[in-house]
Amino acid sequence: MNRTTITPQQSSGDAPILFSISRINNVMHQMTFDPVRGSGTIATNASFISESDRDDVLGIFKDAIRTGIAVGSYIKVIGSKSSFGGVTTKDGECAILTPCSITIDGVLLKAGVPVRPILGGIVQIRKGVPLRFTEIVTYQGSTIDPIDVLMSQDIASVMDAVTTGTGSILANLRVVPIYARTRVEDVLENLRSAGFDGVLFVGEPNTDVLGIPIERDHIGIVAIGGTNPTAIVQGQGIPIRTYPLSELVDIGEMERVV
Repeated sequence: MNRTTITPQQSSGDAPILFSISRINNVMHQMTFDPVRGSGTIATNASFISESDRDDVLGIFKDAIRTGIAVGSYIKVIGSKSSFGGVTTKDGECAILTPCSITIDGVLLKAGVPVRPILGGIVQIRKGVPLRFTEIVTYQGSTIDPIDVLMSQDIASVMDAVTTGTGSILANLRVVPIYARTRVEDVLENLRSAGFDGVLFVGEPNTDVLGIPIERDHIGIVAIGGTNPTAIVQGQGIPIRTYPLSELVDIGEMERVV
């Protein structure tokens, strides 16, 4: 089985700042997941918690997956004082790996779709319908993952969105050329069949997406943020720290939640 730790490029003190988009592009090209065959590596986020909170957090994560507020139906738990690839846990803590939304971009790229991640943000939800982005941070202008930045501000109401259908969730936007529309639809259907139903909204050509202008001859795709389950845990007052784009993991080493 393949396990690859995702690490930023090493740089000297006078090298340019590494923006988050550079790291994302690197991960997209490293991924090998094929949703039709159900094999290959996906991008994951790593969340660290106390071993004593393990059952509660796992329950929250699995409920989030079942209610459609996560990227994919997969999870992996790393126990106390253990190592898995580049993830190492201390005594008394464990780690939970879950799919990152960049997995969707990686699969599109492997299918020949020139996808470009644009921004991460918070999407307002009303009666189960996504309305608009209320806060955004672009990948190009940030050295820190935008979703990580927004989650740290505790301004999303993910639990409300899950329980009442009205609230706000973490999401991100990418664009693809119009000519790739049919191929994109095929890829997204294959991803859904493989347990990755993390796409929230697909726009029409040359049309704004949830309030965000889309450049000419392109389509916007909004995906659910992979750290929404983490935001729910935070809202419950349970200590948790999450590292987006932490690890490339072979899908065969993860458990599918049904």
